[in-house]
Amino acid sequence: MCGIVGYAGRGCAAQELYSGLKKLEYRGYDSAGISTVCNGSLYTVKRSGRVEGLQSSLGCLAGSAGIGHTRWATHGEANDSNAHPHVCGRFALVHNGIIENYAELREELRAAGHTFLSQTDSEVIVRLIDSCYGGDILGAMRLACARLKGCWALAVLCAAFNGFAVARRGSPVIVGVGRDGCYAASDIYALAGRAHSYCVLGEGDMALVTAGGIQVFNGEGEEIFPPFERVTERFAEVGTDDCPHYMLKEIRENARTMRATCKKFLSSVDVCALSARLSSADKIVLVGCGTAYNAALAGARILGWACDCPVSACIAGEARYDPPSFTKNSVCIAVSQSGETADTLRAAEIARGAGACVIAVTNVGYSAVTRIAHTVLPVCAGAEVCVAATKSYIGQLVCLHLMAAGARIKERAECILKLADEVEKLASDGEYASTIAKLCARSRAVFFLGRGCDVEVAVEGSLKLKEVSYIFSDGYPAGELKHGTLALVDETVLSVVLVCDEGLADKCLNAVEQILSRRGRVAVITTLPRVAERLKGRVQAVWLLPPAPFHVACFLSATALQLIAYRTAVLLGRDPDKPRNLAKSVTVE
Repeated sequence: MCGIVGYAGRGCAAQELYSGLKKLEYRGYDSAGISTVCNGSLYTVKRSGRVEGLQSSLGCLAGSAGIGHTRWATHGEANDSNAHPHVCGRFALVHNGIIENYAELREELRAAGHTFLSQTDSEVIVRLIDSCYGGDILGAMRLACARLKGCWALAVLCAAFNGFAVARRGSPVIVGVGRDGCYAASDIYALAGRAHSYCVLGEGDMALVTAGGIQVFNGEGEEIFPPFERVTERFAEVGTDDCPHYMLKEIRENARTMRATCKKFLSSVDVCALSARLSSADKIVLVGCGTAYNAALAGARILGWACDCPVSACIAGEARYDPPSFTKNSVCIAVSQSGETADTLRAAEIARGAGACVIAVTNVGYSAVTRIAHTVLPVCAGAEVCVAATKSYIGQLVCLHLMAAGARIKERAECILKLADEVEKLASDGEYASTIAKLCARSRAVFFLGRGCDVEVAVEGSLKLKEVSYIFSDGYPAGELKHGTLALVDETVLSVVLVCDEGLADKCLNAVEQILSRRGRVAVITTLPRVAERLKGRVQAVWLLPPAPFHVACFLSATALQLIAYRTAVLLGRDPDKPRNLAKSVTVE
């Protein structure tokens, strides 16, 4: 959730850390802070709000080594005292994760004379480290971490050390070497343009980082020598190009994601082995959270058509506590944009522990889920900065469709590539998306309805709207409307109805008639000209999309709903890139 950065080199640490935090702000933006070390003294600036709030105080931070943090609040509200770094004695610390036994440790430290300055779980760590220090920073961190329960990525400054130390368990840490120094961060994109090589620390690893290099140690304190990989162009600096927000830029990259994911899948995946594994499965379970779960729902439908075994989708946070009964013949498909989603990782670990084959569908090839999985299916969306997932969802759908295609994979890929051209045109549309966005912005609630393959897209469209506009919304099968939801329909409620399957179109139109008879407002998104013609003038808006086979129309309709959510947020003055209370990578439970 939170983002951590570290720098030790020949440049100005404060400026390097500030630049890194700006790139990590999608991981949390409740507060931010930086600590540096210079001539045996620690210097710290931190405050609630966005990273840019630190800029005016960077001149107060002396030194060429330091750590920084951008926070998504878990324990304690978003204010200055709860902002990181936390300081105790000779140490400053930043933390991403959750310490589950912090309350007991807090009481123990209070009894020993410590006075706490925040309500966070993180402050106990720096106080433990200071209590354990005997001249060896890594030794103190090992002793402190042995007392912790939960997950953490830590970066620690010591006044007596001109560099910093990092440690991880359950949350990611990447270290990198550059021309002007050495770095650490939660995400490699914070190192882009600075580091030329990087290494993802393994579970339980620690590292000492100085201007002269990086030493990596395992949990027992033994130095190890993991390979460093080259930072390639795919981790290059990203901007908004000519778009006012990352969200719009990334929606416009849906088509590129479709093409790149198809190409990578066909060139890197052993399709025959994958098909054989799926065809021999006794059950297939897809797990994910948020948008990735909505992609899993769609995957369960299309894999269900292709496979002879039961196929289902589970919310990962539930699957980890009530796991399906996996066997050695089962398949678990873990869907995660970041590959670091805590609940998804745990669900995948449980499946693997039961002997199941784990397949990862992820946008980050070096992430934790790739080390759990037997097979990795690459989503080639590139850096996704907007907190609300758009192009990564589209890439996940591509992977799941190709996985389900079996022997007809080339035919399915050609269909998707052809649709990419239409998606590219659609993503530049302003008129229809703006018309429906105005209807959404004037509504107290918005319901997204569909039948068949449109249901999963409706659920994801609802999530996108509530994420970035803060309007209450929900996604339903259209047939469920009359089983409760119709009680909420009136002239202040908008229903967005997806109709992309000719075989189910008339059933969906029945739902439209039921809404209209209750004076509800309706916007219809369809690939079917006859539906558009029938409803023209009877509903508030009709958006006729290009024609597409019903089973792949999701690429068009999902893009349309993403655009509607984006334009609604902008109309209401929301920041679509950084929705309140949310963060991009959910690395805590």
